Order: sequence, then structure tokens, then C-alpha cells
Amino acid sequence: METLQERLKEQEKRHQGGNKWIGTAGRSPFGAYGYNPEGVRIGQKESRHRKAVKVWDKREYKNLDDSVELGTRNIKVAMKRLRQFAREGAAEELDLDDTIRSTARNAGYLDLKMRPERHNTVKVLILFDIGGSMDDHIKACEELFSAARSEFKHLEFYYFHNCLYEKLWKDNKRRHADFIATWDVLHTYGSDYKLIFVGDATMSPYEIAYAGGSVEHWNEEPGQTWMQRILDIYSKAVWLNPVPEKYWDYTPSVQMIKQLMTDRMYPLTIGGLEDAMRELSR
Repeated sequence: METLQERLKEQEKRHQGGNKWIGTAGRSPFGAYGYNPEGVRIGQKESRHRKAVKVWDKREYKNLDDSVELGTRNIKVAMKRLRQFAREGAAEELDLDDTIRSTARNAGYLDLKMRPERHNTVKVLILFDIGGSMDDHIKACEELFSAARSEFKHLEFYYFHNCLYEKLWKDNKRRHADFIATWDVLHTYGSDYKLIFVGDATMSPYEIAYAGGSVEHWNEEPGQTWMQRILDIYSKAVWLNPVPEKYWDYTPSVQMIKQLMTDRMYPLTIGGLEDAMRELSR
């Protein structure tokens, strides 16, 4: 970043190619439409090689649509494994089985039996990675979001980008102005919540391991510090990864997140969802 400041002071004209100046193409660490394994992307519409350490441009993300029609019912079926019910409160619903038994014993005279309504007691906190490489997986995430909204009465959600840091948000259009401190989230939702991360875990390793490593802002503490804090509170936690599992070994950051999650990373497939729900139910 210090070198970038020096280049901005020194550079007087547009550059194409090369490995030093801010420009297009070439192998310079500053600019657009070139290649550098650890560059600062400036003035490029979208990622191509996904190697940028920082992105200078302001980026806009879209909120996930939680009303999208599911491509398959199997997602909802898989998530039902996590549902737990409790009966409490006043008698509000008909107990059909007991009514039939009581009516039969009562020589055919109708004997209605009521019971407390069943309430879904599972509390779920979902954190969605949004933007960047996750744009490739919007459809799958929206289907998951829709299923979760319909299956869990007590559901809270927030967005983050790449790795967990000091703030989260609910509206991507206002994420720079309207956000909530991660500490406040940890203090708001009790340890009885089930925690689900949804993300491809594909990022620069710096974003996980170092202060200042975030691709978009200066984070005072490493992402792994925040990850450990949230996992210390929510012992029931899983990470759902939309990237096929066969590719995970090729991305260092995926391995780092998988290690932080103590191997509780599952592919965003029906089988992966079933395994994840089983893990959260233990």
C-alpha cells in the first residue's frame, strides 16, 4: 500500500502493460486486466483470476432473495433433520389420535381432546458470505435461504465478505453505513443458537491470518481471531461450502477455514446438508 502511494505521486500518464506502473494488462501489482499473484485491483468491473489482495474500487452487492422458488424440495427435507419441537402453553390444537381413542371408548359420542400447540424450538444464526467469488453461487444460496426461512421459526441472518471481521450487516446496499458490530451479535444471540456459515472460503490467506489482510478495509484483528471468538460461543456450528469438495485441497484459504472449523465444513449438496444438520443435532 505504501508503494501504491508512491506510484500515485510519481505517475504522470496512462500505462499499458509492464510490471511497475498503475495501468492495464501486464504484470504490475496495481491496475486492471493484467495478472499478478498479489495485486491491488483498480478500475476493473469484476474479478478474473481472484488473486487481488486489495480492491480499490467501491463494490456493490445484492441482497439474497429469500422468496425464490426452490429448485428442489430436497433442501427443505434435509434441513428438517434439525427441527426440534416442544409443547408448551395453553391447549390450542386438536389431538386427533387421542380424540379418536376417547370417542371410541365413549360409545361413539364425540369426545374432543386438545393439546398444547407444538412450537419449533431450534434457533438458527446464518452468516452468508456475499460478493466477489460468491457471485457464482447466488442461486444455490438463495435456495438455501428460502428453505431455511420456511423451516425455522427462530432464524437470524447477517452478511459478511470473505471472512468474519468486526462488523456484519443485513442490507448489502447500505453495508458501509448501516452495520452491526460483531460483538453486538455475539452478545445478542445466546449460545443455544445453531451457527451456519455459508461461503466458498476462497480468499487470500492474509484475510484470515493477518491484521490489515481484508480485501476491502483495514481490519485491526485477523479474521481467524474473530472466527475463534464466535466458535467459542456457538459450539454447534458448521460451514457450508458451495464449491465442490474435490476442489477444496487446491485452495489454501479453504484449508485454513476448514481447520478453524475443526473439519466441520460440508459441501452445499443434499448429502452435505444432511451431514451438516446431523452435526448440528448432536
